[in-house]
Amino acid sequence: ELGETGDVVSFTAPTVDGEYYIDLFVIDKNGHQDRAADYFVVEDGVAREVDLAKEHAAWIDSAVVYGVMPNNIGLFGFDSVIDHLDSLEELGVTTLWLSPIQDSLTFGHGYDLINYFEIREHYGTKDDFRRLVDNAHARGMRVIMDVVPNHTAADHRYFKDTLLYGEQSPYFDFYERDQNGQAEFYFDWYDLPNLNYNNPEVVNWITESLMYWVREFHIDGFRVDAVWGVKERKPEFWSAFRSEVTRIKPDILLVAEASARDDYYFTNGFDGAYDWTDQLGHWAWENVFTNKDLIVPRLHRALTNNGRGYHEDGLIFRFLNNNDTDYRFITRYGVELTRTAAALLLTLPGLPQIYTGQEVGAEFRPYYDNWPVSFYDEHDLFTYYQDLIRIRRHSPASESLQSREWQPVSVDSDGVYCYIRASEKGDPVLVVLNFSSSDQYVQVEVPEGFPELTTGMLYDLLGEEEIVESEQRTLFLELAPWQARIMMGQ
Repeated sequence: ELGETGDVVSFTAPTVDGEYYIDLFVIDKNGHQDRAADYFVVEDGVAREVDLAKEHAAWIDSAVVYGVMPNNIGLFGFDSVIDHLDSLEELGVTTLWLSPIQDSLTFGHGYDLINYFEIREHYGTKDDFRRLVDNAHARGMRVIMDVVPNHTAADHRYFKDTLLYGEQSPYFDFYERDQNGQAEFYFDWYDLPNLNYNNPEVVNWITESLMYWVREFHIDGFRVDAVWGVKERKPEFWSAFRSEVTRIKPDILLVAEASARDDYYFTNGFDGAYDWTDQLGHWAWENVFTNKDLIVPRLHRALTNNGRGYHEDGLIFRFLNNNDTDYRFITRYGVELTRTAAALLLTLPGLPQIYTGQEVGAEFRPYYDNWPVSFYDEHDLFTYYQDLIRIRRHSPASESLQSREWQPVSVDSDGVYCYIRASEKGDPVLVVLNFSSSDQYVQVEVPEGFPELTTGMLYDLLGEEEIVESEQRTLFLELAPWQARIMMGQ
């Protein structure tokens, strides 16, 4: 119990390495309550302060995200998602990314919000949502919400008020307007008017609407839709928001629906951003797989940002499918390439994301098919994804696969791509992917500095077999069509 000012709570920091969280609950003399939180890290027995503007909690580095569209999971909204949690836990995912759950105009994905503080009625109630979050947390899963701060629906009551009363409406300046006073929007989103972030009331409104879900439902982060729009109009908003939200949720995850090639997002509050090109909305892997003879060179250009690299503090949000990729990857490229690409997805640095039904090869179009998909595993993919996630999270390779370090490796084949994953604490991992329909006998030149890969027997964690005994930097490997190998020294 503290007085009004000047009192200090002190304690001796532990010496065991790890993250330590502190929660502070405050009640003033009038009964008003608030809380704050913070954490510090002990490394090599020494405690240090965390820079919440730049650092993120350890759980994020090991996260495997699962994109959840409740309409595609089942007929009963949050209850259907809860019923599916056992399967997701078995799969090994750590984080649920829920498509917009706030009240929206349509039955579909819900990016046309009409109330930031209410739940979509056909998903359930707030108590149902709280039960979903609690059930996920009980399984060790985090929950992040898809939020839409760039615009409202034209049917939002604030915007409808402006249509009735024009400049006399108290909400007229809540929306971005051109010189003629007309509401502005992007592309052909004529029914999604942009919010005016130069209005302090809008800043407070959106900030509080996001904080509400953290305070009341203990969600673990946000995927922020059309964040690039707010950046254009109010670039300082996101760093200010991170300062505010980390006051009560210091281990939050913020993912920007914007290109990871733009450093802005990693210097203004975001932990991750999309694997896009410099062009808005264009997936970096969009054309990689369209010509099977060119997969390897196109993939290398995409992964290296054409040789320019990425911001050192940024995590790349990687995917084969999401809500915007239309036909599923397996529909466009087939089962064999899907398996190789899945191994790529789950062995690269960044935040890997699996979207509804991907783990069983479900085929649908997200914005066209709003009914439940089949989770019948026709292609025996579930166990394969499960193995890849287990290797990433719970194997001798985990330290290296969860790091940000990777290094492409020279291979004497146009159809094979190879890279090393490494970390300070873990042994290096050699990933070799055959992106061709033929057997490959390849020569791999291991760079200097990785003796664990060039002395003794290598073991394939995915195939669970010893594969080659190496004594020098040149390895000779055999790969079946479309085969992936994830190898470590024994």
